[in-house]
Amino acid sequence: MLPGDLFGPKPGNNWFSRGMVTPNAPLKSITYPGKTGVGHDWAYRPDTGETFACLMDREGELEDFARFHFRGFWDKDGTEMIAAIRRVTGKSSLLVKALPWFFFKLASPFNQTLPELYATRPLWIMPIKLDNTRLVGFLGEEPHTDLDRAVETTLQALGCLGK
Repeated sequence: MLPGDLFGPKPGNNWFSRGMVTPNAPLKSITYPGKTGVGHDWAYRPDTGETFACLMDREGELEDFARFHFRGFWDKDGTEMIAAIRRVTGKSSLLVKALPWFFFKLASPFNQTLPELYATRPLWIMPIKLDNTRLVGFLGEEPHTDLDRAVETTLQALGCLGK
């Protein structure tokens, strides 16, 4: 199963928890890797986990090497995830900064991770919308948690809400 960018509690390394927000601190700003006007797919980890479990419950019906796309939350213009973060934090004017991609390129010779991160830039400057038609056809639905609830749970787990 191929999901969009993952986010959620216990996230590991992902753009939401390691790029957009600073864990263990109240939010003062959001760093957004994408361009405004460009859509992006997000996948809430508990929803992807539930989907994997549903697929495994029907393992006997799956063809060898079956492939499904998990659409998750489609942010049609790159502003909806930011708006959800602002709603959940109650900070409607929370500053949004652009990710300094040039720094990744500039510092790449000195850090082996930065070229790999820079290589993901096309995923943020071109819309990537996963087609979950096959998944929904097989399972009947794709599990979805309300975006605000998913973002609140994620920010709480990351220690960004101070509650």
